Formats: sequence, C-alpha cells, structure tokens
Amino acid sequence: METIVTLFENSAAKYSSNPLMLEKRDGKYRAATYSEIKEEVYEFAAGLVSMGVKKGDRIALLSEGRNDWVISELAILYAGAVNVPLSVKLGDASEIKFRLEHSGANIIIVSAGQAYKLEKLKDKLPKLKKVILLDKTVSAGKNELFFHDIKEKGKEFLKKKREKFDQIWQSVAPGDYANICYTSGTTADPKGIILSHRNYTANVEQARSLMYVPQWYTTLLILPWDHSFAHTAGIYTLISAGASMASVEPGKTPLETLRNIPKNIKEVRPVFLLSVPALAKNFRKNIENGVREKGPVAERLFSAGLGVAYFYNGIGWDRGKGWRLLLKPLVKIFDTLLFRKVRENFGGRLKFFIGGGALLDIELQRFFYALGIPMFQGYGLSEASPIISSNSEKSHKLGSSGYLVKNLELKICDDNGLELPVGDKGEIVVKGENVMVGYWKNEEATKSALKNGWLHTGDMGYMDSDGFLYVLGRFKSLLISDDGEKYSPEGIEEAFIENSKYIEQCMLYNNQNPYTVCLLVPNREELKRWLKQKNLKIETHQGQVAVLKMLESEINEYRIGGKYEKMFPQRWLPSSVAVLEEPFTESNQLLNSTLKMVRGRITGRYRERIEYLFTSEAKDICNKYNIEAVKKLLQEK
Repeated sequence: METIVTLFENSAAKYSSNPLMLEKRDGKYRAATYSEIKEEVYEFAAGLVSMGVKKGDRIALLSEGRNDWVISELAILYAGAVNVPLSVKLGDASEIKFRLEHSGANIIIVSAGQAYKLEKLKDKLPKLKKVILLDKTVSAGKNELFFHDIKEKGKEFLKKKREKFDQIWQSVAPGDYANICYTSGTTADPKGIILSHRNYTANVEQARSLMYVPQWYTTLLILPWDHSFAHTAGIYTLISAGASMASVEPGKTPLETLRNIPKNIKEVRPVFLLSVPALAKNFRKNIENGVREKGPVAERLFSAGLGVAYFYNGIGWDRGKGWRLLLKPLVKIFDTLLFRKVRENFGGRLKFFIGGGALLDIELQRFFYALGIPMFQGYGLSEASPIISSNSEKSHKLGSSGYLVKNLELKICDDNGLELPVGDKGEIVVKGENVMVGYWKNEEATKSALKNGWLHTGDMGYMDSDGFLYVLGRFKSLLISDDGEKYSPEGIEEAFIENSKYIEQCMLYNNQNPYTVCLLVPNREELKRWLKQKNLKIETHQGQVAVLKMLESEINEYRIGGKYEKMFPQRWLPSSVAVLEEPFTESNQLLNSTLKMVRGRITGRYRERIEYLFTSEAKDICNKYNIEAVKKLLQEK
C-alpha cells in the first residue's frame, strides 16, 4: 500500500521532466518539473528535520495556493509529521487560534498575504514555537524563520546526514496520519478530521477509477488548496498521473485574486477545472453578460442555441438518442457559430468541469453541457478523503451525483440503520479505505460518525436502478413539518434563485412548525432597475409595497396556477417571507469557504425574525419589517 510520500517518489521518478507546478512570476507562467519540485521538497523536509521536527508532530500551513504550498505539505510528510492545512478564508483570529491549540501544532508555515492574521496571536499560543515565513517581503520577528533559510539548512543536512533523512521518509507508513483537516464548525467547535496517508492514496486510486487522467492534463486550481476536494481531486490525483497544476495569480486583495481567474484560465488553458456552484454561477453570469452586450439579436440566437442543445443533450444518459439524432447538424451549427467562441474564453482546451462542494442545480448543468464544457456533478465528504461518486465523460446523468468509485461499499439506511432497497431515500453510509481515521481528540463525534467501519454521512439520498447516486441534502438542513415529514429545501432554494433575477439568496426554514418560512435576500441592482422601469421611487410607500408584491409574485409562480406549479409539493413552499437587507457572505460568516450557506449561523442570527414569521401578521409580505428592509437595501450608497 502506498503512502503520499511513495506516491510522489514514484511519480517523480517516472515523470521527472514533466511540468508539475505552474506559477506566475514576472508576468508569465513558469513551469517547475517533478524532479525540480522533488529537490525542493527534500531540502525543506531535511531543514525541518534539522530543526528537530519528529514523527507525529503537527505543523500548520496557512497560505494561498502556490508551488510552496505543495512543497511545504510534502516536506512535512517526508519528515514524518502531520500537516494541519488552514483555510485562507479564516478571518477571525479566534478561529485560527482554536485550530492551532486543538491540533497541538508547534510550527506554522505562513505566506506574506496571511501573516498579519498571526499578529494578535503571538503571545496567546505558548505551544507554537516557530513561525516559518514563506516570503522575505515581511521581516522576521522573534521565533520567526524564513522558508529559504530552512531550505539552506536542509541542503547542509542532506550533505552530511543523507542516510538518516532517507530512513525517516522511508519509515512513513500507510496508516500514519497525513492531515488534520478542520470542519467549518457551523453548529459547534470545528472538528479535526484525521486522514491517513492510505486514506489519500486509496482515494486517488478511486478517483482515477472514475475517469482517465493522462499526463498531459493541466488544471488551474481555483479552489482553496486546503479544501479536501482540491487537495485530492487536484493535487494528488494529478501527481499520481504525472499531470500538472497551476496556481491563481495572487492579487493584493482577495477580490483582485478572484478577478485574475478569467485571465489566468486563458493563459493556462486548462483541460479541466474543479468548481463549486457559486463559482459556476459566476462563470454563467459573465457568459450571459457578454452575450447581452452584443445586442438583442445575439441574445435571441444564443437562447435558441441553448434550447436546441438542451433538447438534444437530454440528461446526458440519453444524449442524441431516438429522433433527437435529427438535431445533430443544427447542434453543430450553433456550436460553430456561438459556443466554440465561449469555450475560447476558457482557453480553448477545456473538456469539462467537475463540480463538488454542494448540490449543483440541474439547470446550471444543462447550460454548461450545451456550451460543450459539461459540469459533471460529484459527491464527497472530507471524512471520505473526499471522493465518493462522480459523473464523468464516459457515463453521466445530469441531476445525479454520478456512480461510485471502485473499492467502496455504499448503502442507504433508514432511521434505524437498516439498509433500504434501490430507489428508497435514506442516509448515505459508506465503507472503504478512504474513510477517515476519526476526529482528533473527539471520541464522541467519532463514535457518532463511524459505526463498525461505516461512515454515516448525515446526507440523504438514494441509488437508482442504473447505479447512479442522487444526493438530496444534509439531514441537518431538512425541512421537518409538524407531523414529522422531511423534505430537502435545496432544490426549492436553487429554483427561486435561478428562475428569478430579483432573488439573490434565500433560505427556507421549517423545524416541526405548521408551515415553511423563507429568509430572502433580493438582488439590489435588479430591484433598482425594476423601480426605474415602473417609474417608482423606493422613498414612497407605493414603491416599497410594489417591490414586496413583485417579490411575492416571483414565489407565487410555484403555486397552483403559476408557471412552475408542478415543480415542488405545495406544502413545502413558504407561507411567509422575511426580506433581508444584508446578504449572506463569508465576512459575516453566513457562508463557508466553499460559499455554502451556514444554516445554523443564519438561523441563530435571525432567530427573532424567524419567530415573527410564524405570526399571522408576517404572512402579509408588506409587514413593517419588510418595508424597513427594502428601504434600507435600496437607499442610495
């Protein structure tokens, strides 16, 4: 059985001259080969050993994606230590402090862009002995060392004690801990997921059972590198195949970095991209804005092309089958005239996206499939290293989460843990070498999640007769009626957002209540345009009522007589709506690092407002709280 260390050793030997890392320096992407990265890993790992790092020590890593991120993690593992990867999206010092204290990390490796987050913590972490600075753009203080200097020490160590260094990395075993990855801690303290070397290498083997990854594949890793999805599906799967990965050009601010992504995609020309729904929606918005700018004729043509492609593609499984085959010439014409040009904005080589991190709306999947760059939905959990299933080029059904990786057992269980037949909904439960060791220093949570080797995911889903997994959402986020019936809100929420340009975000809530309610964040700019078209002013009571009534009419499209009346059971549609003036964001901690809603925090933040929604007065959308909210939301800034 392989460790991450032997996986890298084998690939570095087999693909020594292949480019592994692509990083933008001096205005141009420059490649570092497998052998060059290996040399740097050896130097830094030996430097860590010379500092006294021992087997099992925890070392934290806080940095944007870059060459040194991979070099640092591999070096930690070569030294026999355990990496504690921290999200760059952690803004609160207390969140970083908890993870460092709880893991017992005595060293942290940090980039210049993240170093400021440690300033307030230096005197509050007595167990943290050293800070290693990746960049010399910041000055070293007490107990701070530079990455470059440690590599220089490592070079000396390798000259004098190479045999000892080789003994250390060769002693790393498959069952040794590789990472302690922390959950977002949405309802309680974050949990540290212990993943062993074998957890990762097993999941790499499983990932490659889903799709062929040749050594010429390249990706731009746009997700945070600490995230389990990018970590396994990106870094280690590509390393195992001899393929290459590029990092996003860092900006002076997170927003500037985000704006570099479209430009970097054109420069790197990736073959595939890993994405989450929030990023996919941004890509779609930019594409549609670009089409709109070309005028109404182009917009109508684009819409017609989508319609033809949607019908021809079906759900992927049935693409071009039956009399749909007659549409193939028309599909090719639209592709040549329109969609090929869109693909050129993604570098011209992009074959597909892999979507993870949250449920991906089927409408979004149809859109990208029509463009010729399908977005294949996958499913996983960090506790499973994380890949459990995925759609792929060779076999896919839009709306599903794909078929299982090899060497993984899966069952759907009822509330009593009994296995259900194919097609029945229940909890997704899995067993395999990719399943975590447990939660660090949390026996209670470990016992709850792991039972007789089976990981209880907490997700609801079912398997269809063709072997495709359908994930319906977290049990913790389910709507539960007063009679105990359960329903996943995510499909309704996605539909509200996708089908109305006036609804930016929304969250449904029902915890054994008589009816469902909704927290709704409107799209400020679209509402302002609507008011202008209607010649109304938000300062007037007439304007405020008109906006609220219009928002209500958007939701009423799902009721009997509406455009989408058959889409969802009527009983799960919201009976009252709270309009919010503040969006859910990462900075207010109502979205996590993959831009998913943190339902527990949203519920806590708006507890009083939710309680009000279950009063008769709140059923009138023009209630005093909503009037005040739209006034504040739309006042000039």
